Amino acid sequence: MLFDTHAHLNDEQYNEDLQEVILRAQEAGVSTMVVVGFDRPTIEKAMVLADTYDFIYACVGWHPVDAIDMTDEDLQWIEDLASHPKVVAIGEMGLDYHWDKSPKGIQKEVFRKQIRLAKKVKLPIVIHNREATADIVEILKEEGAEEVGGIMHCFSGSPEVAKECVKMNFYISLGGPVTFKNAKKPKEVAAEIPLDKLLIETDCPYLAPHPYRGKRNEPGYVKLVAEQIAEIKGLTLEEVADATTNNAKKLFGIN
Repeated sequence: MLFDTHAHLNDEQYNEDLQEVILRAQEAGVSTMVVVGFDRPTIEKAMVLADTYDFIYACVGWHPVDAIDMTDEDLQWIEDLASHPKVVAIGEMGLDYHWDKSPKGIQKEVFRKQIRLAKKVKLPIVIHNREATADIVEILKEEGAEEVGGIMHCFSGSPEVAKECVKMNFYISLGGPVTFKNAKKPKEVAAEIPLDKLLIETDCPYLAPHPYRGKRNEPGYVKLVAEQIAEIKGLTLEEVADATTNNAKKLFGIN
């Protein structure tokens, strides 16, 4: 059974056919998924999905691109939601230096606040990193994030950075890019990081794996990610599926 640890089924791209997408995921062997909310509307939809489907869980937090919009009330709301039995992580949070909507200083402040909140409510964190690796690693260390650990979501860095994150109690999550023919780093990470520290995800509707690259992604395609990791490591699909599912359940505290 497969576990998609990072899906955005709360995205408007699924408004017309959400039920069919979920059915296709189940047919592909996806037994569990975490839907990630990263602002008011997406968190609200993630909570509805988690309440509706017993195999869907929610991760709630504030995206760095929108850090400038986050209020103290929003942070308190996330803290209140953290006690919900289907909320398994805080995030996605982090830094994004690709888009310039939110100044770097504000992004860092909002990132630190969410790490402290996660430590307070004792939930793991899900990290979004775009062109900000050094600052993210520094903040994780300064804030003692290893106390709760979490996920380096859709990891695109080097094996060296991945190993540094593993030492800080983080799992490395690989998505569609590991299947791209020209994706050197994710394939190296898949080869070098031990299976007991790997997770799989889609980040759907984004980053669809080969041969769907450029099209809308969906949770059922996480099987293609698992197959690629199995091929790289010389393992069976079942071995990768079992290990990554067990890793996710352990991290998220799902029995």
